[in-house]
Amino acid sequence: MRRFPHIDKGMKTAPTGLPLLLVAVVCALLTGCFKAEPANSECDITAAWVHVDNPSAAFFSLTDTLVGVQSDKSTIEFNVREGTDLTAMAPLFAITDGAKIEPASGSTHDFSDGRQVNYRVTSEDGAWHRDYTVAFKPEKRVVGDTVCFDFEQYSLDGKCYVWSDPNPYCTWATGNAGFAIARSSAKSDEYPSVAMAEGYDGAAVALETRDTGLFGVMGGMRLAAGNLFLGTFDATNALSGNALIATKFGVRFDRKPINLTGYYTYRPGAKYQDKDGNEVKELTDSAAIYAVMFRNHDSEGNAIVLDGSNIQSSEHIVGMARMSKIAPVDEWTPFEIAFDYTSEIDFQLLRNYGYNITVVFSSSKDGDLFQGAIGSKLCIDKVRLICEKPE
Repeated sequence: MRRFPHIDKGMKTAPTGLPLLLVAVVCALLTGCFKAEPANSECDITAAWVHVDNPSAAFFSLTDTLVGVQSDKSTIEFNVREGTDLTAMAPLFAITDGAKIEPASGSTHDFSDGRQVNYRVTSEDGAWHRDYTVAFKPEKRVVGDTVCFDFEQYSLDGKCYVWSDPNPYCTWATGNAGFAIARSSAKSDEYPSVAMAEGYDGAAVALETRDTGLFGVMGGMRLAAGNLFLGTFDATNALSGNALIATKFGVRFDRKPINLTGYYTYRPGAKYQDKDGNEVKELTDSAAIYAVMFRNHDSEGNAIVLDGSNIQSSEHIVGMARMSKIAPVDEWTPFEIAFDYTSEIDFQLLRNYGYNITVVFSSSKDGDLFQGAIGSKLCIDKVRLICEKPE
């Protein structure tokens, strides 16, 4: 069976160039057992998988039968086809050496009608435990030819804003969890990605490039751009030597998008700075607004996840809509960007969720390289993905 690459759980040594004090802060903020404890105090699930007699009838891809589990996540979801019989599923788990899991790995449970099962992993020495929730999520088809994102539904997860869009197949993420590690004393509205009550029409999203403070300077990551994207964010990699892999772009999508539209305001910060904090007087900051459609498996059936290192350059990209110039404007201004396709869409593959889409907004287009202007602010509202009409 192919295995997803999963997160390296070992946090006992500092990543190259990252100060030990900063690593201590990272470890303290993560929700798992403290990795400074001896190995027999660890209590994590590192991967989950399930065996069924006819995988193609229940899953869109064989890789969907296996889920890698980030060390900062406690919810595990399997994506299945609608109509799959979930009354007797028996998930199996890879856990840290010596730990015990209850209910047992491989035990059978009823996951139908949205039922979830809670699992507890207890460390070998019995001193630590960690709770996980496991669920099976039937994929929902896109309804109609326009997907609407109005950003009206939001809440706080700790001090980080999160958006729960009514579209069940689209999940918004931000890098706020990484900023929380660098500036744990910041208030909710001082984070890079926040909700604003009054947008173009109702609530909106405000993205602002922020100073990451002393820990950011120590780690060589002096600023954090406000960002919002369809996908997930891996906080365990946020302050690593390769922070670009913290952003996991894309959600599965079964329509061919034609245009990306919405409303925005933008004001760049006063001083553009490089990664070392030096002002670059000849540069003015610019925001980023774009969407990418890409294949989510290669020719051998291996799962593909794009991150900050290849989201605009991967060979698996089939279409992109990108706003080339984002003029500074203080009034809400409409935008409309057409998708440019470099290869034909395989509609059978599309129907079987063989493509992912992401939509990305950032207050500093070079923020992933920790370059830009502190104070740059991009506000977004009433975003639409306009797709080909279904037959």
